[in-house]
Amino acid sequence: MGGQVILVDFAKALAQLPDPRFRRVLLMGIGLTIALFVAIYAAVLWLIGTTTEEGMVLPLIGEVTWVGDLLGWGSFGLMLILSVFLMIPVASFITSLFLEDVADAVEAEHYPTLPPAPRTSFWDGMRDTVNFFGVLVGANALAILAYVLLPFAALFIFYGLNGYLLGREYFQIAAMRREGRAGAKAMREANRLQIWLAGILMAVPLTIPLMNLFIPILAAATFTHLYHRIAAR
Repeated sequence: MGGQVILVDFAKALAQLPDPRFRRVLLMGIGLTIALFVAIYAAVLWLIGTTTEEGMVLPLIGEVTWVGDLLGWGSFGLMLILSVFLMIPVASFITSLFLEDVADAVEAEHYPTLPPAPRTSFWDGMRDTVNFFGVLVGANALAILAYVLLPFAALFIFYGLNGYLLGREYFQIAAMRREGRAGAKAMREANRLQIWLAGILMAVPLTIPLMNLFIPILAAATFTHLYHRIAAR
C-alpha cells in the first residue's frame, strides 16, 4: 500500500513537470553549469597564455613557440571529456540550490490554502546542499569496494544506498520548510521505510543519461507531496 501511494506522489510530480516554474529551475541549473564550465575554461586559457606567451627554450631545439597552441587545444579536449562526466552531477548540485522554488510551485498547485512557507536563507541552503553533495560523493566512493567484493549485488547496493541518501535529504528539504530542522528529523525517523522506498524510486533514473538531470526537481516535488500526506495523518 505504501509503495502504491508513493507512486501516486511521483505521478503528481511527473504531471507537473511542464510547469514553467519547474522548467525555470531546470534551465537555470543547466545554464549556470555551462557558464561555470566556460568560466573555468577561460581561466585555463588565460593561465596557459600567461605562462607560454614568450615561448619555451628546449635543449638542442631552441625556442619553441607552439607550446601554447598545443596546450590550448589539449585543454579544450580535456574540458570536453570532463564535461561529459561532470555535467550531470554539477548541474544537479546547482539545481539543488533552487529546490524551494519547486516546493513552492507544488504547494501553489496542489495545496493552495496553505500559508506561504518561510524561505531558507541562501547560505543555509548552500551549506545543506554542499554537505549533501559531499556525503553523496563520499558514500558512493566508499561503496566501490562493496561493488568489487559483491559484484552480483552491486545494483542493489547502489539503489539501496542512494535511495537512503536521496530520501533522507529530499524529505528533510520538504519537511524543514514547515516543521523546522528538529521537526523534520523527527518526522523522518518515524517514517523511515516509506521515505527510503521513495528515495529508491528517485535513485533508479540516476542511471539513465539526461533523465537524471530531472531527478532533483522530481524528487523535490515528490517529497513535498509525501510530506503533506504524512503531515495530514
